[in-house]
Amino acid sequence: MAADTQQARGVAIVTGAGSGIGRAAALALLEDGWRVVLAGRRAAPLEEVAALAPDAACVRAVPTNVADEASVAALFQAAVQAFGRVDLLFNNAGTSATSPIDELSLERWQAVVDVNLTGMFLCLREAFRVMKVQTPRGGRIINNGSISATTPRPQSIAYTATKHGVAGLTKTASLDGRAFDIAVGQIDVGNALTGMAERMARGVLQANGETAAEPLMDVRIVGESVRYMANLPLEANVMFHTVMATKMPFAGRG
Repeated sequence: MAADTQQARGVAIVTGAGSGIGRAAALALLEDGWRVVLAGRRAAPLEEVAALAPDAACVRAVPTNVADEASVAALFQAAVQAFGRVDLLFNNAGTSATSPIDELSLERWQAVVDVNLTGMFLCLREAFRVMKVQTPRGGRIINNGSISATTPRPQSIAYTATKHGVAGLTKTASLDGRAFDIAVGQIDVGNALTGMAERMARGVLQANGETAAEPLMDVRIVGESVRYMANLPLEANVMFHTVMATKMPFAGRG
């Protein structure tokens, strides 16, 4: 029975899988019978997540730098070698930089662009290359856009610019994927309790210049959202899915 479930659910690659949203999504997929390839820069956190899998045969940890073209290609090759195909990419890896515009170095700007935009493109491109030629053809890609893909925070120009760019990747790839049965959508997450977002509870700069604490939601809720999107049949697609703490600033950032 377990093998049948795994076959039905398919094979997923999750980037940024060692912590936060990626970890929550990977665990949700593993619990649901997916075979999951965990990607991230550091091996130790990936192995910690892999150790939580219900079935060790259904998970692989592949240290990956998404900003490096060869590393991304090796990730997808490892997934195909281990499980034969790729049915889902959760394109999640990201980084941020909080800084006034005039104090943001070119080096830090470029680092954010390399991971959040170029890295997401490289993973998306490799997923297309695999999904177009496998049998059965096709698959699903879910890009992590963040609510900053539509609504910025103060002092977040690098992060916001790249996340706006992710929305462009999602829309264009969804069109280009139609001919090959590749469904592309985006999840925009607001204030989930992760290492990156825990500072929200201590107080962050608001649009009106004040500093205020913000509510957060359990990151497992995000994992459930990814699982829902992942399990749709390929003839249906959630183009944009926003999940957030109910009382956080978003509509008008207030």
